[in-house]
Amino acid sequence: MNTQKESTYALLVQQAQALVENEADEVANMANVSALIHETFHFWWTGFYRVVGDDLVLGPFQGPIACTRIAPGRGVCGAARERRQTVVVPDVEQFPGHIACSSASRSEIVVPVFNAAGEVTAVLDIDSEHLATFDDTDAHYLEQIAALFTR
Repeated sequence: MNTQKESTYALLVQQAQALVENEADEVANMANVSALIHETFHFWWTGFYRVVGDDLVLGPFQGPIACTRIAPGRGVCGAARERRQTVVVPDVEQFPGHIACSSASRSEIVVPVFNAAGEVTAVLDIDSEHLATFDDTDAHYLEQIAALFTR
């Protein structure tokens, strides 16, 4: 167990909650939460894809230019949406159908965001330029952050 990582995440969850609790605009909240996570952990890419029609469409993010639209079921983001659960990928080269928006991305975690009706409305997508960056600790705390968007 990495207690430093856990304590950093515990504080991050509190900070994210403070950022979103008095703001109703989901896009503004996604922007601030993306920046908060990105600035805290210095991941390669941190952001959201929102469900628009059938596709996932790029939302607020921090990092290099990204794919704009992801079709249902495609890539790690599409898999997390379809499975309705967090997907952790230690090596994106080993994930069938991985969408390579950046060749620098080596590992990835995608967490679905649900509305109050239980529908997936977005996914939180984080990429690292290192292999095996993400684990159950990341999933646990990022799921708590994603839950802040359930209204």
